Amino acid sequence: MYEKKIPKDFSCGISITLEIIGGKWKPCLIDSINQGIRRPSQLAKKHQLASKRVLNLQLKELEAYGVIRKVIYPVLPPKVEYFLTEVGESLLPLVEMMENWGGEFMGEFDKRQEHIHTEL
Repeated sequence: MYEKKIPKDFSCGISITLEIIGGKWKPCLIDSINQGIRRPSQLAKKHQLASKRVLNLQLKELEAYGVIRKVIYPVLPPKVEYFLTEVGESLLPLVEMMENWGGEFMGEFDKRQEHIHTEL
């Protein structure tokens, strides 16, 4: 297995938070699961810009950190659903604040994006 040359520093709460929910899709997945979108196919439809591979990797990481739990129902074809754990529910205020801040900053972000791309 690949081992990073420079180990990650987890002496700061921010670095731990980013390790757990950092990633392009993790906060979005937490929010979607909280909204009742629990099946992998539903999550893929909701986040169409993400590849299924990336979604699966990020779901596995969230599960490994205890943010979500995966329930596999014993039926054919197999049915899988994801649910937030207590840890996942404790992250909801943070995810909501991220959503609110991003929504408020969206207009300014768009302007800055245009400016950045014209300078490059």
